[in-house]
Amino acid sequence: MKVHYGFDDLEYIKNPVVTTGSFDGVHVGHKTILNRIIDIARNIQGESVLITFYPHPRKVLYPETEGKNLQFILSQREKIDLLEKVGIDHLIIVNFTLEFSHISSVQFIKEFLIDKLHAKYIVVGFNHHFGHNREGDYEMLYKLSKDFGFSVEEIPEQDIQQETVSSTTIRKALLEGKIQRANAYLDHQYIIIGALGKGSHFFKQVGFPTMTVQIEEVGKLIPPSGCYAVSLKWNSTMYKAMAIIWVVNGEEDISNSNEKIVEVHIVDFDNKFFDNDGTLLFHKQISDNIDISNKDMLKTQLSQALEQVEELIY
Repeated sequence: MKVHYGFDDLEYIKNPVVTTGSFDGVHVGHKTILNRIIDIARNIQGESVLITFYPHPRKVLYPETEGKNLQFILSQREKIDLLEKVGIDHLIIVNFTLEFSHISSVQFIKEFLIDKLHAKYIVVGFNHHFGHNREGDYEMLYKLSKDFGFSVEEIPEQDIQQETVSSTTIRKALLEGKIQRANAYLDHQYIIIGALGKGSHFFKQVGFPTMTVQIEEVGKLIPPSGCYAVSLKWNSTMYKAMAIIWVVNGEEDISNSNEKIVEVHIVDFDNKFFDNDGTLLFHKQISDNIDISNKDMLKTQLSQALEQVEELIY
């Protein structure tokens, strides 16, 4: 997958099959759209293209209201990693600004998708809107396709377990510690990618040496405090592990991930992990309410949690 930052100096892309959107989570609904553009591109000897935006439009348009505490399932780096696994050919990351937000839907289609990208096929998800004031939709795209000579397709709504899959639904599940439900919606494990560093001394003191996992991006959603069964991917190898999430001030505010610390205890701990990037893949919440103030209680809690982690097959 080739990553492009904006449309300037964009290389020639053969018969582009395009979709647009934030795609936070790269969940099962997103994958339905992405797999469709991949299939169409293959059939017309073209290339698949996703146009996404950074920062998230809500952060720019509504910084003091709905965008203020908006958290993201994926950091930019995590999103790129997952999109590459899906197998699209091109990712175009557009710098979203107030100025860019004033571009009309017709202008966006003509100036960017047609004049610069030369799109042959545009695929959108159910109820997709775009352009200034979200005025663009599938009906508008269908009308424009006649004028500009591209094909257009809308993907039906994707449901799982009779609940509509959306990034909002997944965020809610993660914030409630319902990792398995979130993973079902995502169609992959919830992940955190970050540099591994020295862990907190109080976990080591009770026999559970850890490494901290650096959170790379402000706004990255972190699940509630507790112990989690996870896998740690490091240097292409998977290790069974237990993640410990705790809060700096002891009072958890789900709207603020900045005060949460993420640490990981490897079943077969080895200091060689220090100062290297790792990927945590979350499987299940084992316990909640980590109490670091009482060593005996902390040791008992971590011991019981680790027993469950070791019993899980993953």
